[in-house]
Amino acid sequence: MTSPQSHTLSKEERLCGKTTVSALISSGKWGTTAHLRFCWSAGHETGINRIMVSVPKKFFKRAVKRNLLKRRMREAYRLQKELLPVPGIDLLLAYSHAEVAGFATLYAEVTDILNRIREKL
Repeated sequence: MTSPQSHTLSKEERLCGKTTVSALISSGKWGTTAHLRFCWSAGHETGINRIMVSVPKKFFKRAVKRNLLKRRMREAYRLQKELLPVPGIDLLLAYSHAEVAGFATLYAEVTDILNRIREKL
C-alpha cells in the first residue's frame, strides 16, 4: 500500500524550463498510444521523476477543453507514478487526438506508457 504522501504532484515533479524541455525532446525516446504521444528520458541528476503535459491548440481551440485534458493526464499520472521503478525520469505527455477522451481511457493509456518505460529500463 502506498502512503498518501506519494500520491501528490509537487512543483519539483513538474518539468519546466526551456533547456530541460529541449534536451528531453532532442535526446528522448518517443512512443505513441491511441490518444497520446510521449517522450521520455532517464538518468538526470535530480533524483525525482518529472512530468510535463501538453494539449495543442491545433486540436482544441477552447482553453476549457485543453485544461480539462491536462488535468486528466496529470491525475492519471499522479495516481500511478509509483510504477516507475527508479528516480530520474523525465516524461512528456502530449495529447494527439481530435476528440476529448474520458478519464478511464487516459488512465489506461498512461498505465501502458509507464509499463513500457519500466520494461525498457
